[in-house]
Amino acid sequence: MAAGIGSRYGAGIKQLAKVGPSGEIIIDYSIHDALAAGFNKIIFIIRKDIEDEFKEVIGNRISKIANVQYVFQDLCDLPEGFSVPEGRTKPWGTAQAIWTIRDVIDCPFAVINADDFYGAGSFKTVHDYLVNEMSDDKDTMDFCMAGYILGNTLSAKGTVARGVCEQDGTGHLVSVTETYHIGRQNDGVIRGDDGNGHVEELPEDALVSMNMWGLKEGIIDVLGDRFKSFLSQLGNMPHEKRLTAEYLLPFVIDDLIHEKRASVKVLPVKDKWYGVTYHEDREYIVKAIADMVSKGIYKEKLFG
Repeated sequence: MAAGIGSRYGAGIKQLAKVGPSGEIIIDYSIHDALAAGFNKIIFIIRKDIEDEFKEVIGNRISKIANVQYVFQDLCDLPEGFSVPEGRTKPWGTAQAIWTIRDVIDCPFAVINADDFYGAGSFKTVHDYLVNEMSDDKDTMDFCMAGYILGNTLSAKGTVARGVCEQDGTGHLVSVTETYHIGRQNDGVIRGDDGNGHVEELPEDALVSMNMWGLKEGIIDVLGDRFKSFLSQLGNMPHEKRLTAEYLLPFVIDDLIHEKRASVKVLPVKDKWYGVTYHEDREYIVKAIADMVSKGIYKEKLFG
């Protein structure tokens, strides 16, 4: 998913920020790790207005080594009978982003954010689950999720939003609570809020979702149906909420779990997350990747 506006990042398109020694961007490393893990098709979900720059920076290169397709997340891409509320410019969110691949997917797939560095181990773990453990019935919603340790996913430059997870004794997801403004405070304690002003402390080892999911194609129809419900509810919201409310993938999955329509296997990963939520994060990830190159984890020229 690479259609986010990246409003907190500042000047430039954060998904296209160069972080590698040979000009690589974060998604280069995700694609490299995904292909090495066994994935064989890349679907870029982008905005139409960044298509030319996106293809110039990465798409045209990747199309030489992998099967690449594009879909466009558009504010006006809505189910029949619905329209964009007057004055809304904010994208609809990650659940709508995944719904946009409805015409180009016919098999289980992994979902990632373009501006997150996940680590090679997470791709291998998710791929192996899709191939070896997920049932062949596309309508049986047995999914998986890469689970990261909260302390490994914070930004030193500002707060972040994370899906804080609870799992049962069998390693399956019980709930995902979208939590906002998470950061380590001056007293060393990590805190976040529920979006309505309620602040709570969060343990260092809390399990969080970084939007790396292993899903079946059957979820696409579910996302379309629930998008209609989401849009129908907008009419009951204050005008300001109608302009900003988001249709988010973790919310849908959380609802499906509570309805006992889906199960999600949590796959713990030890990889450290890196991202460019803020412009200042770029320097940090440049140093981290340089260190991985020096250790031989990645080549200096990734696809050279």
